[in-house]
Amino acid sequence: MKKPRVAIFDFAGCEGCQLQIVNLEEELLQLLEVVDVVEWREGISDQSPEFDIAIVEGAITRPQDVRRLEQIRARAKVLVALGACASHGGVNKLRQRLDLAAAKRIVYGTAAREEFLVSGPVQAVDEVVSIDARVEGCPIDRQELGNVLRTLVLGGEPKVPNYPVCVECKRAGNICRYERGEICLGPVTRGGCGARCPSFGMWCYGCRGSVDEPNIHAARAVMERYGRTVQELEERLALFGSR
Repeated sequence: MKKPRVAIFDFAGCEGCQLQIVNLEEELLQLLEVVDVVEWREGISDQSPEFDIAIVEGAITRPQDVRRLEQIRARAKVLVALGACASHGGVNKLRQRLDLAAAKRIVYGTAAREEFLVSGPVQAVDEVVSIDARVEGCPIDRQELGNVLRTLVLGGEPKVPNYPVCVECKRAGNICRYERGEICLGPVTRGGCGARCPSFGMWCYGCRGSVDEPNIHAARAVMERYGRTVQELEERLALFGSR
């Protein structure tokens, strides 16, 4: 059976999620037994006019990005949004809170050349074109990526967890970060990461986006119990929740 052709593309982002593909190491070799990578700027010099699965990393920030993404979508049978920037705009969407001129001044100072800074609204991939699957996180979990690719190759539909990180924290036996005097976004953030940050001494910062129907009442009750305000929660949500 002919192996599906995979092409990987990047837009506005740090490319850390693509680095996680490299970090698959031996598992990457196993994946290459079932797919052919025909285009990937970070990994190979080849380019291909034809591919079956397109993996897109990064947010869409410029008019030319929109056109390029639409072309990729038209050529791909399956399109996967890779990481927080592609899935919901990621940290890039913080720019939406500022006037564009102010954002340019803050980031580039007086050194910016206007012709290089043509920009539009920051958008997630599925705000421009339809997607068939997503891999959440900043950066992504490489094991989750492997599972998604295998499911797609077998013709299945990858399932995205729709329960909060708190569920995985309980399974791991972690002490709640609120008990440590911190504000954690675990009650409203989509699980699937194994509660990695709380398990290693850090509050959840919401990189996997919110669950489909977050239990706002439960989150408010947690905040009230520990003497925290909704405003404090909203400030934390701004990092990845600007969509």
